Amino acid sequence: MAKTIPAGVPMPGDLAPDFTLTNDQGEAVSLSALRGQRVILYFYPRADTPGCTKQACAFRDASAELAELDAVVLGLSPDPVKDLVKFRDKQGLNFPLLSDEDHAVAEAYGVWREKSMYGRTYMGIQRSQFVIDADGTIIATDYKIAPAKSVPAAMAALGA
Repeated sequence: MAKTIPAGVPMPGDLAPDFTLTNDQGEAVSLSALRGQRVILYFYPRADTPGCTKQACAFRDASAELAELDAVVLGLSPDPVKDLVKFRDKQGLNFPLLSDEDHAVAEAYGVWREKSMYGRTYMGIQRSQFVIDADGTIIATDYKIAPAKSVPAAMAALGA
């Protein structure tokens, strides 16, 4: 069953919205600076939670295969940099984690959404990912993706 992608989420064929965010090393990372490489930009709700850990570790473990496909991985959450550092170190992550504390980039990608848990509604990231070609064009949008499906979906979009 196909998932409905809400309005405001960039679609394949769209130019990926550019951004500059601070990574887990305290450095500025701009999407436009990665032109010439394919990028897997994945949005996750919160560092060091079960689903987010499963997803991040799957990308970590697939790093060699993704490098062969000339793809870099960027993980993005609303966590502060200090939490990203702890997550990276605890899980041995080998790709940049980006801090989007004001959720401006999540909003630009249409993944900052109203969510609910235990009868409480709140705003947060809807786990999603975008595969972006070397020219900055989105080639795949996976909205509401399950952690276990992230790497296989990204690799399929990259032609593996």
